[in-house]
Amino acid sequence: MRLETPRLLLREFVADDWPAVLAYQSDPLYLRYYYWTERTAADVRDFVQMFLDQQAEQPRTKFQLALVLKAEGRLIGNCGIRINDPDQREANIGYELESRSWGQGLASEAASEIVRFGFTELGLHRIWSWCLAVNVGSARVMEKVGMRREGQLRQKEWIKGSWHDHLLYAILEEEWRNHHR
Repeated sequence: MRLETPRLLLREFVADDWPAVLAYQSDPLYLRYYYWTERTAADVRDFVQMFLDQQAEQPRTKFQLALVLKAEGRLIGNCGIRINDPDQREANIGYELESRSWGQGLASEAASEIVRFGFTELGLHRIWSWCLAVNVGSARVMEKVGMRREGQLRQKEWIKGSWHDHLLYAILEEEWRNHHR
């Protein structure tokens, strides 16, 4: 599977992607939004292998794609969609990006394309996501792709010595189509 945006190629992961993933997942700026304090080569190989295993599932319900900067051919993150309930036509999205690519609209570009794929190719009715409330950049990404904030889960997750709220966002197919007319 392969999707494209003006600046990004969203492609299937391959086993040799793990060093690039390790590079951005080892960055302290990246790590501040996760419960882990470090990433090892073994951790990241397992992480990439999970995506490789998902590619072979039938029927496939998880599409986590490598984000490659077209101009440089460099892997800078990942973005994906996971069907939660096929009968309800609902899925959630997620994305992560190396910190040096933050603030350039790349996460929004990738998330917008994965939402488009969900509604047009997978026939979904509702797509949702969440972020830590302190991750204002991620909240902005969801808002830029047309998602609306649906709620806040207070003190939902214990990370590095403190409780963190989650913000919940979603968009319906009808809202997405109206947004793109």
